[in-house]
Amino acid sequence: MFDSLSDRLGGILDKLKRRGALSEADVGEAMREVRRALIEADVALDVVREFTDKVRQRAIGVEVVKSVTPGQMVVKIVHDELIAMLGADADPIDLNAPAPVPILMVGLQGSGKTTSTAKIAKRLTEKGKRRVLMASLDTRRPAAMEQLATLGTQVGVTTLPIVPGQSAVQIARRAMEAARFGNYDVVMLDTAGRVTLDEALMAEVAEVKAATAPHEVLLVADSLTGQDAVNTARAFDDRVGLTGIVLTR
Repeated sequence: MFDSLSDRLGGILDKLKRRGALSEADVGEAMREVRRALIEADVALDVVREFTDKVRQRAIGVEVVKSVTPGQMVVKIVHDELIAMLGADADPIDLNAPAPVPILMVGLQGSGKTTSTAKIAKRLTEKGKRRVLMASLDTRRPAAMEQLATLGTQVGVTTLPIVPGQSAVQIARRAMEAARFGNYDVVMLDTAGRVTLDEALMAEVAEVKAATAPHEVLLVADSLTGQDAVNTARAFDDRVGLTGIVLTR
């Protein structure tokens, strides 16, 4: 996104190179370009307004640092605020709970939930030195359980044996029991997704949460879905209370 903004701001920044300070008019012109780029990237209008207001407040009257042009100062301010908006610090997965620690993976179908489950499990195993058990709760998508089992073999993480005919809640309870008896540190619960949000999906996820009391509830979302990702996050947060998000693509 920032590369795109830099290109869009190029013409505006050229006009600012010889100024010793940035006037309100200069900043206003630059912010109009930033606003257009963000809106075209499908960023929510209220987020765009908040972002440009913060940049404008920081940029107006800022003196040029030695050897840095005003245009570069605008770029730096925009860059800093983009980082602040997206999250300057990435919090690690919280495993500070009695083992086995349940981690519930939720999201829409096609968001990369199953693959993300395996990747996180691999990281926790190799870098976190934790014993991880993965379990697929997807009883609807064809071969969903087999997919997680295959990924488990590839990354060297154990998956819960498949028992046909069980519901998602039954599988989740069996996974927790197997993890306790097997002395696992973490249980990754890969829930079913849908093409769109629906009550059946939310009810099932809520039941799984009630049955397992997950320490982390991670939403997996496609990073290219734009504002729809915000709506999805709000819907899941209202029903199951999200603790984090995994952006894929």
